[in-house]
Amino acid sequence: MQDTKRPLIIVTRGSALALAQANAVVAMARQVLPDRKVEVKVVRTTGDHLQTASMANAEGTLPKGLFTKELEVELASGGGDIAVHSLKDLPTELPEGMELAGVLARADAREVLVYRDAEAVAKRPPLAEWSPGTRLLRGFGPGLRLDRLPEGAVIATSSTRRAALLRLRRPDLGVVPIRGNVGTRLAKVTEDAAFDATMLAAAGLVRLGMFLGPRGRLVLDPVLPPGHGNEAPPEGLFGVLIEPEELLPAVGQGAVGLEIRSDNSDARELARILTHGNTEKAVIAERAFLRGVGGGCQSPIAGYARVVGHLLHLRASVLTGECWWHGEARRPLREAEVLGRELAEEFCRSR
Repeated sequence: MQDTKRPLIIVTRGSALALAQANAVVAMARQVLPDRKVEVKVVRTTGDHLQTASMANAEGTLPKGLFTKELEVELASGGGDIAVHSLKDLPTELPEGMELAGVLARADAREVLVYRDAEAVAKRPPLAEWSPGTRLLRGFGPGLRLDRLPEGAVIATSSTRRAALLRLRRPDLGVVPIRGNVGTRLAKVTEDAAFDATMLAAAGLVRLGMFLGPRGRLVLDPVLPPGHGNEAPPEGLFGVLIEPEELLPAVGQGAVGLEIRSDNSDARELARILTHGNTEKAVIAERAFLRGVGGGCQSPIAGYARVVGHLLHLRASVLTGECWWHGEARRPLREAEVLGRELAEEFCRSR
């Protein structure tokens, strides 16, 4: 590292999840650079301002880079060295002079179906007043699966990908939008009778210190150290992990990306040290596929790559009109970019 006297500035959004990711980077940086001061700078982004906008924006009227543009402005101005992103939020085309220089080890890429505990709902006091057509809170037992949700059950999600895949698997279910951070969404699923469940990324729950305990109850991770600062989830919620084979994740889901200004060799050196090789290869393939089909983070596109033996296995899905396209391919790890491009070309030929 070049200038050991100047603080290394990590820029991030101010949400609990974004701060958890940034603080993890800070902790790793301090281990690698014990003599270097490392600081966090919180930046408010366009996405943070659009609190009333639905992220499930099917018409694509929301701008690209909702959660990244202002962080990149900080990098460009020299106000920050490394921007920490949930990689699924980072566009595949970066502004001139910016680059994705590092990728942390991927957390759990699966989805979690979160819903109310039927026993907890039954213990609540009855409604003081009920009128016909009013939907009542209902819950379910532990271990609920997507295929066991009753006909007409309603799932809330902010993701066009999740909504489209849910409708593919269970066209009899209702899917409605939901807005807010993880804590807000968990509070809504606890109290809002308009829907029965929501779906969240497992990685986000883990980074916020949450844990699926006995019978799948959503609780704070019991091994968190004292003074951890994480908020406990509302009581009376269950969670079930959904495997990628059942619901394919978003491109980059569970991975954290480190973006830098291309001429910042100091930041690049640290980003390379913190990079997890297999995760980097996987997201290179996924992002090459996404770039090849021309999709953005709001598009109904799913892609997930993982290392199987000495090969990288990429599976992807794209919704075009009313039809889903599904494809998969394998290549050696060193050909991650080629793997993503070729699968995207296969999709384009099929149209």
